[in-house]
Amino acid sequence: MTSFRESVRSLLREQVLDAAYALVAADGWGVLRMTAIARAAGISRQTLYNEFGSKEAIGGALVQRELERFLVGIQGELDAHRGHLERAARAGVGYTLQQAVDNPLIKSVLLAARGGMDADLLAYLTTRTDPVFGTAMTLLDAYATDAWPDVDEESRGLAVETIVRLTVSHIVQPVATPEESAGRIARITARVAYPGGPPAA
Repeated sequence: MTSFRESVRSLLREQVLDAAYALVAADGWGVLRMTAIARAAGISRQTLYNEFGSKEAIGGALVQRELERFLVGIQGELDAHRGHLERAARAGVGYTLQQAVDNPLIKSVLLAARGGMDADLLAYLTTRTDPVFGTAMTLLDAYATDAWPDVDEESRGLAVETIVRLTVSHIVQPVATPEESAGRIARITARVAYPGGPPAA
């Protein structure tokens, strides 16, 4: 059972992340200061430091929260095409890439990084990827194990890693529309999952 103290702390964290999200989306991560986050969240700077410790920790928590929201939406897309791996992969990747285009936080981070102004948060998708990749691959592997039990363990692991890494790559450096990229990534993933071709329906 969640204690009152834990509930208050959870609300405080969400309040801080909401404030940081709005500030980053408006002005970018590079110019953001802990004082501004505390002011926007309506708390003292000391309370903010006590809860998060650093601006980097807030950045990591922001990225993790967005990832969790993405994964909820992705599961809905996968469920709608559960009977066909390639179609499910296309829907899940397409949803992710389109959300990345529309998401104010990700859009701000990518635009700033491409302009050479701010790459700190982008590092969570490029060089400090363990939290993002680890969470995504663990959840997708569990889903794939349940949804497509005919895929052997090694092929499933390779397919999950392939779809996660390629999707993140296309978020950071898009080379086509979300629909076109999703179709290509889905075809690659299906071939990795079923190297000998999918089983007959």
